[in-house]
Amino acid sequence: MAGLAAAFGSGAMTNSFKEIEDTECIFVIGSNTTVAHPLVATRIYKAKAKGAKLIVVDPRKIHLASFADIYVQHRLGTDVALINGIMHVIYKEGWYNKKFIDERTENFEALVEVIDKYPPSLASRITGVAEEDIIKIARYYATSETSSILYCMGVTQHATGVDNVKSLANLAMLCGHVGRPSTGVNPLRGQNNVQGACDMGGLPNVYPGYQAVNVPSNREKFEKAWGVTLSPNVGLTVVEMTNAALEGKLKALIIMGENPLVSDPDVHHVEEALRALELLAVIDIFPTPTTDLAHVVLPGVSFAEKDGTFTNSERRVQRVRKAIEPIGEARVEWAIFQDLATRLGYHMSYSSSEDVFKELTALTPSYAGISYERLDKSPEGLIWPCPTPDHPGTPILHRGQFARGKGLFHAVEYRGPAEVPDDEYPFWLTTGRVYVHYHTGTMTRRSFHLVRELNEPYVEISPEDALRLGIENGEMVRLESRRGYIITKAFVTDSVKEGLLFMPFHFAEAAANRLTASTALDPIAKIPELKVCAVKLSKLEPQTTVAA
Repeated sequence: MAGLAAAFGSGAMTNSFKEIEDTECIFVIGSNTTVAHPLVATRIYKAKAKGAKLIVVDPRKIHLASFADIYVQHRLGTDVALINGIMHVIYKEGWYNKKFIDERTENFEALVEVIDKYPPSLASRITGVAEEDIIKIARYYATSETSSILYCMGVTQHATGVDNVKSLANLAMLCGHVGRPSTGVNPLRGQNNVQGACDMGGLPNVYPGYQAVNVPSNREKFEKAWGVTLSPNVGLTVVEMTNAALEGKLKALIIMGENPLVSDPDVHHVEEALRALELLAVIDIFPTPTTDLAHVVLPGVSFAEKDGTFTNSERRVQRVRKAIEPIGEARVEWAIFQDLATRLGYHMSYSSSEDVFKELTALTPSYAGISYERLDKSPEGLIWPCPTPDHPGTPILHRGQFARGKGLFHAVEYRGPAEVPDDEYPFWLTTGRVYVHYHTGTMTRRSFHLVRELNEPYVEISPEDALRLGIENGEMVRLESRRGYIITKAFVTDSVKEGLLFMPFHFAEAAANRLTASTALDPIAKIPELKVCAVKLSKLEPQTTVAA
């Protein structure tokens, strides 16, 4: 998260996966870990078998909750209030790490001033979590010798996403659970190489290695390497690009390996924007709703058809080796971009993925000591920062001191979600994944075995709401927000509380993101509030179309 860069660098995991097994207390929030990160969940199970305390915080009763020592269902969008309440208890009870705070942090007084306003009684009223549970969470987390925070997009995909992450960083620093084995703040990335894409500069505000574009010395370094004049301005985020296309400010767009007509909020808005472009080019390995709108589709390759590296959530850089030659007219993506750049007047002359990687390491201090040669000799890869060829890598960040020197406490006040239920739209809706499918289903819904497990959308409804509305399990229902409606199947379950609905977003034919909003953005990261919107639910009327 960009907003956490000052204290916690890139937003990568501060610690390694292996360390989770030896953690005394694991705090999971906003992560359906068994579904989205099953290998991490295996580490959690191993820690539990060794006696670890497990705290699970999620508005929905996920599978991992059944293994938790304490599980709470907080109201959507109340993460900051809950964490402030937990920190209030830790401070008042004297469970905080004064030595760590004095030696390694700053702005502690501002944090105390804010958390003083959030006693368990107030935090309980805001979040719906019982006071005694808030106190119990505080005691487990603070008094354990090692505690690790694991979170995912249930924390970040909010209009207060940066505040949520800052609050988790505050909690870790308050207790000194940073910079030591089996501690830290550990975001679980949503896809296999999201970390690598961010490391390579796939963000609008940084060059590779999180070197800010608005720092003159960074810009000068890359201008010299690339032989061009670079803009000092931060670029556009995904939602900002969508808006710019509708405003006529963005004329052309290349989308690679992404399906925004299913994954992005307010699908109607996205479709209108993509249709407004003078040129939409899509690079992908399968047809998608997005390729259907493209002026040109350039076939990319799968992982089995390319050489390169992936960097996973724990910052581990690993080699990817080509198993087969690209099929048909498919081409490796770096070669596609090289040809496009050359035809547009900027000549590139890489001959391999290794050439690209060598340029990266020459310009990126955190990768400077990594090479294909070293990776070929290290089957498990290397964890950045790895600044020199003899450096072993850095599994644990912030040992001794933070990247910025001292860790900065942020005084974060609670702000509610941008859209809340009302008389017209009385339900909360949140979205997520199921164990069978991945993201927009582009790959998994082509697998016979996975499709056999699940191949239709549904919405989870509490038994109380189903009874009140006369909705039977398996009945078709209409779900509507201020942006559109979809028709889907009702699944009556006690996984959700009364007033809360949950829907997986994998299914284009009834895309949950037809309902979510693109207008509520985090002011710093500009991420949309994908996890919260207000909807109404009704039994299906006859002769109703599937979605609009």
